[in-house]
Amino acid sequence: MTKKETLKRYVLFILCLFFMGMGVALTKHGELGVSPISSVANVLSIKFTVLSFGTWLTVTNCLLLLGQVILLRRRFKLRQLLQIPLSFLFGYFTDLGLYLAGFIPNDSYIAQLLLVIGGVLVLGFGITLGVIADVILNSGEAFVKALADVLHKEFSNVKIAFDVSWVALSVVLSLLFFDGSLVGTREGTVISAVCTGFAVKLWLRLLKNPITEFLKN
Repeated sequence: MTKKETLKRYVLFILCLFFMGMGVALTKHGELGVSPISSVANVLSIKFTVLSFGTWLTVTNCLLLLGQVILLRRRFKLRQLLQIPLSFLFGYFTDLGLYLAGFIPNDSYIAQLLLVIGGVLVLGFGITLGVIADVILNSGEAFVKALADVLHKEFSNVKIAFDVSWVALSVVLSLLFFDGSLVGTREGTVISAVCTGFAVKLWLRLLKNPITEFLKN
């Protein structure tokens, strides 16, 4: 791989983080819950407002990075420390997205559903760019891969178990923080969990060949 192609791939990954942040922000603005990987940060941001949603995303991503270090130990590659600045960038893009999305009306259930669907499509677009860039995994995916490697299990199965566990943790935190009320995790979380994969498949079919060709030229 040439230096030029490597640079293009990292620029593409930064674009991936931007669109992922925008997608998460749109879903959050819909107030029907967020994607599974963002669900814990969402509950924490509602309870502890001293930090923004994007900052809580950065915190949870850094905790997942620490989890990778613990799981992999000597097998942990120093290159993966790039997840730290990239997590801060993702958090910034998410807060920026929330600011921009604040101008979009969300005062009806239909509008909220449309925001969730739009968020899923934008999130799927961002994830697709990251898949095509193929330079580094985000902290959530990297943690799942580390866990799958240690347990010698298939990535897809561990990913499902992790998402379910992360959402369950967000539900437990919500019940503890809000006197038994379910806050921050709703049907939008389910929609995001079910539909994001389909969005990624759609975008990959449309974009993989032309973007890959651009990266190589």
